[in-house]
Amino acid sequence: MGIKEFITQTRRLAAHEGRWMTSLGLWMVRRSHGVGEADIAVGYARAQAAMAYGMVFVFVVETVGVSFLLAEYPDIHLVMLVLDLYTVLMVLGLHAAAVTRPHVVGPGELRIRRGARLDLRIPLERIASARYDLRFPDANKSEDGVLDVAIASQTSITIELTQPVTVVSLLGRRTEVHTVRCHADEPQAAIAAIKKLLPVDR
Repeated sequence: MGIKEFITQTRRLAAHEGRWMTSLGLWMVRRSHGVGEADIAVGYARAQAAMAYGMVFVFVVETVGVSFLLAEYPDIHLVMLVLDLYTVLMVLGLHAAAVTRPHVVGPGELRIRRGARLDLRIPLERIASARYDLRFPDANKSEDGVLDVAIASQTSITIELTQPVTVVSLLGRRTEVHTVRCHADEPQAAIAAIKKLLPVDR
């Protein structure tokens, strides 16, 4: 990896961190990001909520336990306390990003999002079909031209495209996809909202 690429990826990671930190603030005031008055927000965070809160509980218990163990070593204790508190904050921030950055069905496009990591804009004219399709994709396997946006290891909506769209990963990798699979808390309602905006012949 060259220096230029390293700097670019570092900036991307810093921007990602800024997004989930911003999401914490939005979550506290119960606001969403990127949802206009004419848009329909499609939530997907419910499936991962139990896991996220469970992880927070485990990390809080670990923080307390480590604090007792390192009480006699104040310098090490301070370092570990900062790291543990940051971990708790990050887990909350990542979940907050999923809550405050839902999928968005708008008059001209469909936005498929995964927290602060992914924001894919699909023009409605490129959508051939949208259907309910519950799947549990293998994270270690991928299909050419297919994007799995799984939440809690599941997807419930499959969107077929008439033309491919470009997906940009967190670190900047670009991939062309013709099928997008994502999850929604209420998949049938999400599909109905998408179909309502598609041309009648689709």
